[in-house]
Amino acid sequence: MLLYIHVPFCKRKCHYCAFHSVVPGQGEVRLYTDLLIKEMNHWGRKLGRPEIGTVHFGGGTPSLLTLPQLDQIVRALRNNFAMGPNLEFSFEANPESAADWTYLEGLRRLGVNRLSLGVQSFNDQDLKILGRPHNAREAEGAVHLARSVGFPSLSLDLIWGLPGQMAHHWMTNLKKAVSLGLQHISCYGLTIEPGTLLERLENEGTLVLAAEAEQQKMYVYGGEYLESEGFLQYEISNYARMGFMSRHNTGYWEGKNYLGLGPAAVSTLSSRRWKNPEDLQQYARAVTEGTLDQDSEILDRETRIREMVMLRLRTTRGLRLAAYRKLTGRSLTQEHGPMLQALRQGDLIRISGGYLRLTRPGMLISDTIISNLFPDDTPQD
Repeated sequence: MLLYIHVPFCKRKCHYCAFHSVVPGQGEVRLYTDLLIKEMNHWGRKLGRPEIGTVHFGGGTPSLLTLPQLDQIVRALRNNFAMGPNLEFSFEANPESAADWTYLEGLRRLGVNRLSLGVQSFNDQDLKILGRPHNAREAEGAVHLARSVGFPSLSLDLIWGLPGQMAHHWMTNLKKAVSLGLQHISCYGLTIEPGTLLERLENEGTLVLAAEAEQQKMYVYGGEYLESEGFLQYEISNYARMGFMSRHNTGYWEGKNYLGLGPAAVSTLSSRRWKNPEDLQQYARAVTEGTLDQDSEILDRETRIREMVMLRLRTTRGLRLAAYRKLTGRSLTQEHGPMLQALRQGDLIRISGGYLRLTRPGMLISDTIISNLFPDDTPQD
């Protein structure tokens, strides 16, 4: 099982972010810590101290938690869950909140063996557009500091397709990242999410995204460059040196069970899915009353089929055709023969060795390909 811990706090809301996060009020981080430990106790009892293979602290900004708070959380974690062999313990941090050697060393001593830094860009203008609280110099400094602490695996996030960005600007970002000696790089295309400042600016006509042709160059040329530098693409947005793929995220794409802790965290266990309340007080009530999963939904067969296809096609390994037949009783190649042939002719997919894979150009339009394969009116068996 995978374990995800959501930390819902940030110093301020970034202009592009639609994840649940708030600026903490007086005493709210302390309250959150206490509630999280209670939630761990609840699931530890209910699930019989299950074994976990990965732990991932995400957010929000997990690095806003103090080391004493994290020590309490990790103690509760070990009391309520059996740590699997070779546990991957990932922790997200922002450069400005992790610019402290003592703090980073404390994380490493608590067991964190994979640190993910939310750099997003090494260009100050880009960071201003995104509303990030750090600058390029601080971002680079945070990477050097994390390397000096000695985390076995160091990753960073970058965003491409920003307003005014050209392909050569993006390549400069990638070259800087590669020069820093990382093991993993996540490259996300900018999307305008509902309710964000960037959405409002776009609606007002004051924000214009990078041209589609430039975005295609960024994705294709960027991927080719990273692979030439020894980073293997294993998912639409993720590249890693050999042996350093994110096992936690890979578990999501493989459809493994996962338990989410904290406000707004989502869980999927044995075809049941539920989401914790976002509001801290409502979350507190649910934890206290033991009603966290009372409104869980049962994932029906067609939902599981759609999700299997969607998640597997995100990966460079692709969808195993035999697995599709086993779950559905149908042959994907027979069911969608003409469409798959057209996609192959357009160099958007490949079928070989019993797998259907998206090519790199195909990954750029993966949502369109999947929605065409599985429209909303998919017939029920």
